[in-house]
Amino acid sequence: MKCRANRIYQATPDPMDFDPILALLGLPLAFVLGWLASRFDLRQLRLDNRQAPKAYFKGLNFLLNEQQDQAIDAFIEAVQNDPDTSDLHFALGNLFRRRGEYERAVRVHQHLLSRGDLTQDDRHRAQHALALDYLKAGLLDRAEEALLALEGTRFEAEARLALLANYERSRDWPGAARVAHLLEGSDQGSFSVRRAHYLCEQAADCQSAGAAAQAQTLLLEAIATAPQSARARMALAELQTSSGQPLLSWETLCQALANCLTAAPLIAPALAKAAVAADRLAQTLVLLEACYATTPTLDVLDAIVTLQSLDPAGHASARERYALHLEKEPSLVAATKWIAGEVLSKEQFHPHVQRALDHAVKPLLRYRCMACGFEATRYFWQCPGCQAWDSYPTRRIEEL
Repeated sequence: MKCRANRIYQATPDPMDFDPILALLGLPLAFVLGWLASRFDLRQLRLDNRQAPKAYFKGLNFLLNEQQDQAIDAFIEAVQNDPDTSDLHFALGNLFRRRGEYERAVRVHQHLLSRGDLTQDDRHRAQHALALDYLKAGLLDRAEEALLALEGTRFEAEARLALLANYERSRDWPGAARVAHLLEGSDQGSFSVRRAHYLCEQAADCQSAGAAAQAQTLLLEAIATAPQSARARMALAELQTSSGQPLLSWETLCQALANCLTAAPLIAPALAKAAVAADRLAQTLVLLEACYATTPTLDVLDAIVTLQSLDPAGHASARERYALHLEKEPSLVAATKWIAGEVLSKEQFHPHVQRALDHAVKPLLRYRCMACGFEATRYFWQCPGCQAWDSYPTRRIEEL
């Protein structure tokens, strides 16, 4: 019985025994299986790379060649091959926006926001792109909502700047002032002059509505906000003139000239009128002559000539002043004004010559926006073309 048990024990293989022959036979098999698996993965990777990136680079090539229609088709193909790639969606949405296809751009960015696998940063990026879509499409209410949702993100500063433009576009001056204050507090530069413009715009609305006292309060706040800006004082002087306070108006314009000498061409005509109403001709002439000596502009010279015509004693005639101006600055406008009083050898042709010269100088009397080139016959604090503030030089086109 004992011998039989020994034989059974010897016949049963020990599971802990290691057979080197089986191991040697298994190694090549494992190698072959691993090699096949790697080849399959490489082929799949190559196949994927041939589908999405090929379309992507084709779209990029079209984009560099300014072929936007073909670029959009290529990016749509790339998105279909790889719908999980967010960068392709962003590129496609931006292309739609640039082409003015705002509805399609909105759909792309809304689709991105609806994805659950999007990272938080990409979600904020999609929200910002969606806000820009709404802005470009003119959907200001939706744009405001989308931009406000970006507070506290890395797009906060950009969103606030876009929100500022949105409020300006809709003429929501209190909202624009609030955003400008936030931007100023986050080290985005000084917005004091722009906030003063917002107060002036509100004052103009109040003055149109007959609320002169409220308009004056807003203008005084604007002067305190940006003392170096001439607009608030000029508007205040106009308000004081309309309320029968010519002396106060004259004093306000004198302060404007002292605080903003570069705006002298804008201030001088109003100052000359205020001087006549307040009987301050001599003092005003001294101020304007000093200003003209520093910056010899035609608007200042016109104001001087106007006042000298009321008190000609000891002053050169208007024609002489324009001739002296020609010695300093070559000016067709000044030459036209000089020749208006000149007696020609054939005087019968003088009206025709004068009419031709007056027609020729009209384009030179305009103001031109330095941001977009929009020209206007009167001065604008905000360009009607590009909505930029203080983009018009105070000098006219001829004197630039």
